[in-house]
Amino acid sequence: MVMHVGHKSPDTGKIYLITGAAGFIGFFLSKRLLEQGCRVIGIDNINDYYDVKLKYARLEQLKLFEQFTFVEGDISDKDVITGTFQEYRPNIVVNLAAQAGVRYSLENPDAYIQSNIIGFFNILEACRYSPVDHLVYASSSSVYGSNKKVPFEESDFVDHPVSLYAATKKSNELMAHTYSHLYKIPSTGLRFFTVYGPMGRPDMAYFGFTQRYFAGEPIRIFNNGDFENDLYRDFTYIDDIVEGIERLLCKAPDKTVPHKVFNIGNNSPEKLMVFIETLEKCLSKSAGREIVFNKIYEPIKPGDVPATYADTGLLQEAVGFKPETSIEEGLQRFADWYVEYYKMK
Repeated sequence: MVMHVGHKSPDTGKIYLITGAAGFIGFFLSKRLLEQGCRVIGIDNINDYYDVKLKYARLEQLKLFEQFTFVEGDISDKDVITGTFQEYRPNIVVNLAAQAGVRYSLENPDAYIQSNIIGFFNILEACRYSPVDHLVYASSSSVYGSNKKVPFEESDFVDHPVSLYAATKKSNELMAHTYSHLYKIPSTGLRFFTVYGPMGRPDMAYFGFTQRYFAGEPIRIFNNGDFENDLYRDFTYIDDIVEGIERLLCKAPDKTVPHKVFNIGNNSPEKLMVFIETLEKCLSKSAGREIVFNKIYEPIKPGDVPATYADTGLLQEAVGFKPETSIEEGLQRFADWYVEYYKMK
């Protein structure tokens, strides 16, 4: 791995608690820290929101490291969280456990309140009673709602969420701000923009499109077939996201209210159709034959936004981080992994 100038390696003397460790970002972050000799405690409830086999496959890789400890439990269970903090006394906590997905929040709102509100409250309470050096937690670009001004900046007004998922993430930022003010918990919220890559989440569009193609099904594109005003997404490759998080771990805010929020994205949005064409090309290369999706165009879904575009200037200023992976490179790595993992050749 190329170390960037001025980038400090994580402190291997610290204990890192990562919630959602069997999840996509949680797995890659845990793996990166473990590879550098850090002690990682991972929590996950391994829910069946998507294929649990993938979660177990990620966990198998983490369990190869002797400095990894796995706690199977739900962050919405206060006893699990309190007990874990008491037993392991983590120095740095990264809360990535959450009920993800905008569209699913229309069908199953309970899951979002349990995990994203109650679960996060339990984490904050635990940090209050077992002080930590830094709490880093996942927010989301969805907090920007249908803001028309792009790129999205952290100082933008974010009081008009258009999905319950977005509302829970905005709540997390408010809760963390309050706790950092009252109890001086240094905390940093990360507004993630569309993260993709190998071993990713099957509920994400690029993964779902690929699965549907190999199952002989058409893909549904929610842009009304309007290529002039196509949806834009700030697709960010997983390694870039992990690099950004890793750099922030030892950079806890230290002001009167030690709470900061950063966008973590690619700062370079792509049209959804360009992303889809690139995915077709990459899969064709991996599978050794031409792959073209059968496409059905439908109206944009409630809760979806027309564009996501991160201004990442603050993050760059704070830790010198700028994503470097192009969608061609990132999607090729995903396609290679998918074809091999699911034996599609």
